[in-house]
Amino acid sequence: MKNPMDTPALLDPAAVVDEFLRLVMIPDPQSASRFTAPDIRIRFTGNREMHAPGDTSAFNAKRYAWVKKKIERTEVVVGGTPEATVVYSLGTLYGAWPDGTAFEGNRYVDRYVVSHGLIVQMDVWNDSAEWLLVRAGLAVL
Repeated sequence: MKNPMDTPALLDPAAVVDEFLRLVMIPDPQSASRFTAPDIRIRFTGNREMHAPGDTSAFNAKRYAWVKKKIERTEVVVGGTPEATVVYSLGTLYGAWPDGTAFEGNRYVDRYVVSHGLIVQMDVWNDSAEWLLVRAGLAVL
C-alpha cells in the first residue's frame, strides 16, 4: 500500500494535501496518487464521481487549455483525529480556456479527508461552470 510516510515531513494532513496539489498541478497524477488511498472517493465539480487523481487531470484537460491553483490558504479543521482529519484548500484558479483566452480569479474550495497520512475523500467546487455560462452569453456575473 502506498504511504506518504515514506516521504519525510508529510505526516501533517495539511502538508499531505499541499504536496498532493503541487503534484496534481504539474500535472503528475501518478506521483500525486502516492498521497491517496486506493479506494479514494472523489466528487469533482458538477458532482462528478471520480476514482483517482488521473481522472481529475483528464477532466481538466478537456475543460481548460491549462489550469493551476493559486492556493491562498490551507485550513485544518480543529478537532480532527488521525483517523479523519478534514483539510480545506482555498484560493483561485488561473489558466486558459480551450480557445487560449487567459483567466484568473476563479474561486475554488477543495475539501479533503486525510486518514493515516492518505487522502481518502476529496470534494472540489469552483466557479468555472458559471464563468463558462457567461462566456457563452447565457448568464451574467
